[in-house]
Amino acid sequence: MNIENIEAFVYVIHCGSFNKAAEALYLSQPSVTARIKSLEHELDCRLFDRQGKQVQVTEDGKRFLPYAQQLLTIYQKGKLHINQRKSLLSELRIGCTVSVSNYIIPELLPKLKERFPETHYKFVTATTDEIVSKVISREVDIGFVRNVSHPNLQSTKFYEDPIRLYAYEGHPFLHNQHPTVEEIAEQPLVFFECGSLDWLRIHRIFEHLEQSPNIQIHTDNSEMAKKLVIKKAGIAFLPGLCAQQEIGEGKLHSICVPETDGIFLQTNLIAQHGEHAEFIREIMTMGKSLFEANPRLPLTV
Repeated sequence: MNIENIEAFVYVIHCGSFNKAAEALYLSQPSVTARIKSLEHELDCRLFDRQGKQVQVTEDGKRFLPYAQQLLTIYQKGKLHINQRKSLLSELRIGCTVSVSNYIIPELLPKLKERFPETHYKFVTATTDEIVSKVISREVDIGFVRNVSHPNLQSTKFYEDPIRLYAYEGHPFLHNQHPTVEEIAEQPLVFFECGSLDWLRIHRIFEHLEQSPNIQIHTDNSEMAKKLVIKKAGIAFLPGLCAQQEIGEGKLHSICVPETDGIFLQTNLIAQHGEHAEFIREIMTMGKSLFEANPRLPLTV
């Protein structure tokens, strides 16, 4: 049985189409189709039902999927074990989302340099999708991204950052620490969104209202949203990590909104299966120590 055929099968299911699987595997769409047909011939069953551009996994395909994933993982681990480099990298390339680049790396890097003094570090700031693509293509070695899963990557939770409502010094909510959703909706809102599904949950707390919330400014930049709140342009739901310094300085204040309890942004650490294990293990340990030693960091690990 050809491992490349199994890889194509797993990717089609993960990506949802033959075209997207081809892009992820850096193949042509006909090549992916040929691999699937070859696997179907070997298994003597149909793995997908094709209706135009739509593809639906069959019951036989669903039954075979866990075994295909296990075979692929075992192959990747075996390949790594044979080809594993005996020494640490002289340069570690790290992909980061903006929040990690701004708030976590400056705290983490000095400890990392102390632990691995001979290693040089190169950082790339990008979106989660871009970092995932760069790790898969080996343009970067490890990545800090939103919560993702991918058949070719190991993905481990690094921390959770709660999303809370923040108001500026002197705002009336400081004297009303438990405003209703209706009262919040009437306020000028600076709305920061990063594309995470968790932000949909913020939108949903306003769904039952007759009028839409008073969103006056939309932005995908947390620093911009935070500074606008400080300048009294409105109040905002923000990840706690970006507001920690301003809270300590009294420029921002967290407002209790029970409806947002349990809403957070999760950041994961990703890498190719089994690769850079020593770096990842140390980063996870350092992160846990960092969060536990600094009670101002509103994070859980």
